[in-house]
Amino acid sequence: MNVAESMRVALRALAANKLRSILTMLGIVIGVAAVITLMAAGQGVQVYITEQFQGIGTNLLFIIPGTFEGGGPPDARRAARPLTMADVQALSDPFRVPDVIRLAPELDRSATVVARGRQTVTTVQGVTPDFALVRKWFPVVGEFISLQDLDGRARVAVLGQTVVKNLFPDNPYPVGETVRINDVPFQVAGVMEEKGGTFADQDDVVFVPLTTAQARLFSARTTGGEYRVSFILAEAVSEDRMAAAAEQIRWVLRERHNIAFEDEDDFTVLSQADLIQTFGAITGVITTFLGAIAGISLLVGGIGIMNIMLVSVTERTREIGLRKAVGAKRRDILWQFLIEAVTLAVVGGLIGIAIGIVGAQLVSSLVEDFHSVITPGAVLLATTVSALVGLASGLYPAWRASRLNPIEALRYE
Repeated sequence: MNVAESMRVALRALAANKLRSILTMLGIVIGVAAVITLMAAGQGVQVYITEQFQGIGTNLLFIIPGTFEGGGPPDARRAARPLTMADVQALSDPFRVPDVIRLAPELDRSATVVARGRQTVTTVQGVTPDFALVRKWFPVVGEFISLQDLDGRARVAVLGQTVVKNLFPDNPYPVGETVRINDVPFQVAGVMEEKGGTFADQDDVVFVPLTTAQARLFSARTTGGEYRVSFILAEAVSEDRMAAAAEQIRWVLRERHNIAFEDEDDFTVLSQADLIQTFGAITGVITTFLGAIAGISLLVGGIGIMNIMLVSVTERTREIGLRKAVGAKRRDILWQFLIEAVTLAVVGGLIGIAIGIVGAQLVSSLVEDFHSVITPGAVLLATTVSALVGLASGLYPAWRASRLNPIEALRYE
């Protein structure tokens, strides 16, 4: 008997037990659908993170006090010398740092903001006028922090969209209104365009002049009397010169901080690519882990196929004996049962892929600005794995059926 004939016989046997075949495929369907959905969601998270970091600005370097140990989070930084305005001035020298065109130091603190009887706790960022240019983030109405505001330590504030919604629900453009930040009155100079959230709500923020934040709002002096900053954003002249800019920054700060040649930096210079790579590695591990968990369903489905195929062998013992008696060879019996098992797995896999695609689209619709990414590799992997599961789970029952003695099989009740 050729393969085509074996396939016809196998499909006829599956059709004769439709309900049992459908229930047998269910485990494979669920497993493949889960793998497709979770891997698509994981890929979508990686793309989302990349887009969000790229949306921060272009050619950016982040200068942060402290040294990250083993790529750990900021909380794992060792105690280190803070960054100060003197560091900013040194990095502003175009002769020493020629590949940096713009710097944006920041001082970030949490504060209570009150207006018209409403209050909210938000992040207050002391910034310079270059912040808007570095971040490519501008007011939708009003003006951003100016040099005059910076030099005069003016009490002006630019509000993020979330703060506006919390404090002025009936006035989306409260320019000229007064807000009190830690009980200090500020006049609203502008409202920022909506930015969205990466890992937190970027619009839940209030911008004030850096000098005002340092001198009037927060305690920002070091023990040496210098004004400190939380971190510094540096914009390189081009993407190709980011590595050179980072190295120039390192040498200037090492000299400023009197770091010996053999000692490690007490600061960290990170690029957007570094951050994307770090978070991409984390999400990659999570995606793999979720895929492995979903893969357990495939294993369970394979065990279900094996169980049903063993039952099928037992039920059809007389049929097997009759076929052998009229000339069917062992390989014919083997092929028949293997084809049945693989057919169950592959058909279940195809149905699972369709359901997985629908599930991925459903995840995208539930999360704003998020899109699951279904890659051909994930679909191919799910199809291949489902076929291999069917082959592996059907191998033993098929081998057992092919080894039956025809005489004993015919006498089986």
